[in-house]
Amino acid sequence: MPTLSAPALPTLPSNPAAPSNGADSLAYSFATSYAGVVAFIAVAAEGNFAKAGDRLGIGRSAVSRSVQKLEDQLGTRLFVRTTRSTSLTPEGERFYENCHPGVERIVQALDAMRDLRAGPPSGHLRVCSTVGFGRKVVAPLLHGFRARYPDIAVDLLLDDAPTDFTTDRIDVSFRNGRMEDSQVIAKQLIPMQMLVCASPAYAARRPLPRDIDELASHDCVNFRLASGRVFEWEFKVGGHLRKFTPPGMLAFNDADLVLQAVLDGHGIAQMAGYQVCEHLRAGRLVACLPQYAPDDRGHYLCFLSRQHLPSRMRAFIDYMTEQIRAQDLQILQSLLPRPA
Repeated sequence: MPTLSAPALPTLPSNPAAPSNGADSLAYSFATSYAGVVAFIAVAAEGNFAKAGDRLGIGRSAVSRSVQKLEDQLGTRLFVRTTRSTSLTPEGERFYENCHPGVERIVQALDAMRDLRAGPPSGHLRVCSTVGFGRKVVAPLLHGFRARYPDIAVDLLLDDAPTDFTTDRIDVSFRNGRMEDSQVIAKQLIPMQMLVCASPAYAARRPLPRDIDELASHDCVNFRLASGRVFEWEFKVGGHLRKFTPPGMLAFNDADLVLQAVLDGHGIAQMAGYQVCEHLRAGRLVACLPQYAPDDRGHYLCFLSRQHLPSRMRAFIDYMTEQIRAQDLQILQSLLPRPA
């Protein structure tokens, strides 16, 4: 957790209100301040008392008093506070791990009840997407979504780095590739077709490769991932995954710049089908090696839980699923040779 300034507190006394053996723990928990638990969760999530107060809509001193009261009730110090830093104690870390899921479920339940009472979906959504897919596919659909649901405000954040739902307060995330994170719900929207393409002008100068091994002699345009690594081209050969590291002289960390370099005839690149399908149909690009395109990738809509989804999230998920699947973003089948 980040360490930020907060006033020091005196040593906490032992808690005389702790339940004795055989006492009703439910009655004891009833006496514990729920406001203090929420304040504690906010400080742990935000990293300091001032930001926690801003998030809760109360002053920093009120947050500090709520947390101190909770510590008094528990007889345990939850934060180490000095004149320069605030950090969780080992007991505080354990308390956060145990409390956070429960508080989150309470918040979701309250949101669900408010949505039921409020009628049409409303509120605020924070949506994250990979840069290329967000710019090309997601952003143009937001106008139609807002027209249908005018009471829902949407923030769209474009970032190729992995999504941190909790830290960044993301409600819904669009991700590409293979989903290996078992902590999130990943709903596949469409398959992600990866196609090697070049401009007709490049193909006229340099005959396009007919085999993966011939790629090494071509001018490859690379995409650099958020991690700094160059994206490896992947192919499916004989039912097995084969990776190729392109020896490119051009590299970009923006998928649209990779596409533009290929359209301008500077080389060949492996790009996602949603990027190139229109250009292939219009003849501005030509494809090669479609028979080796991998088939285990997808474009996914991700969120943390199916339980207690606010109606605004459910409306967004349903709308985007319907609209994206209705678009003609798949072209691989038309590129494959027809069986004799």
